Amino acid sequence: MSRSVRTRPEASGQALSEAYDTALLDLDGVVYAGGNAIVHAVESLATARAGGMRLAYVTNNALRTPDTVAGHLTELGIPTGAEDVITSAQAVARLISEQVPQGARVLVIGGEGLRVALRERGLVPVESADDDPAAVVQGYGGPTLPWGRFAEASYAVARGVPWFASNTDLTIPSGRGIAPGNGAAVEVVRIATGAQPQVAGKPLPPMHRETILRTGARRPLVVGDRLDTDIEGAFNGEVDSLLVLTGVTDGAQLLAAPPQHRPTYVDADLRGMLTGQPEVVAAGEGGFRCGGWTATAGADRLELDGEGEALDGLRALCAAAWTVAGEGVCERDGGKALARLGL
Repeated sequence: MSRSVRTRPEASGQALSEAYDTALLDLDGVVYAGGNAIVHAVESLATARAGGMRLAYVTNNALRTPDTVAGHLTELGIPTGAEDVITSAQAVARLISEQVPQGARVLVIGGEGLRVALRERGLVPVESADDDPAAVVQGYGGPTLPWGRFAEASYAVARGVPWFASNTDLTIPSGRGIAPGNGAAVEVVRIATGAQPQVAGKPLPPMHRETILRTGARRPLVVGDRLDTDIEGAFNGEVDSLLVLTGVTDGAQLLAAPPQHRPTYVDADLRGMLTGQPEVVAAGEGGFRCGGWTATAGADRLELDGEGEALDGLRALCAAAWTVAGEGVCERDGGKALARLGL
């Protein structure tokens, strides 16, 4: 059965921060953008935490250490300890430690976050393919990572040394626009060697496992802005998710989402954690109603009637689009309906 934006029975009329014990929050595009807190983020997170919800920050960026990330969040007004931060560096370090002996050498192509995570698992970071590494690990190393580091990885991988990657995000946001991410760097080594790495980061299971092991969450809610990492990661982990529209995903992308990219809930920003999500109900003849809006799937387009909150209209449109698409992607045009909502 395909997912739809909906309200869980236990969350109906209840804040999501009360219905779930732990929020697994993405950072960039959810909590901050360009290093600055996103509007409503600081106060929303404070309210959720005061109500008893645990907050954990889950990032595919393997460059920064948990201490560094926690320090940044604390400076933004979100008190955070290093134990509240889970990185893809930690996930990949655990993955490596399960396949090589304790104390093994690991060739690091990346930044300090990887080195700290490897040491935490009893592994020894090294810098050269000539250091007899038992594994190679690649993580985002920042914009100044020398080209020679990719050659170093290629020498070892071509000899058959097991190769791991923290994540394969092709792009990463920066203050000047979109820059190449770790996935682009991984492609360099893949093209040079013909090999494929084992990957740990979102949306793959090793990252979700790491977050559960470190937080002890029993009823987690994944909160993110990206369909292909945050929401797909929740899908793979078989847990619920909240998509916030403060990052990269827009209404058109949401309507066209395949099943693994369909969130449980959608809201404008992190204030959505503090409310019960409105129910989307069948309205007869293939229609779905949310708030004052009713959405239906016409012959070649999605149609929307009514008035009210724009997000309610989007929720109704998602239900109509995803029901028609089933396990596929909705091919009906929703542009006119989204324009009516201002989305």
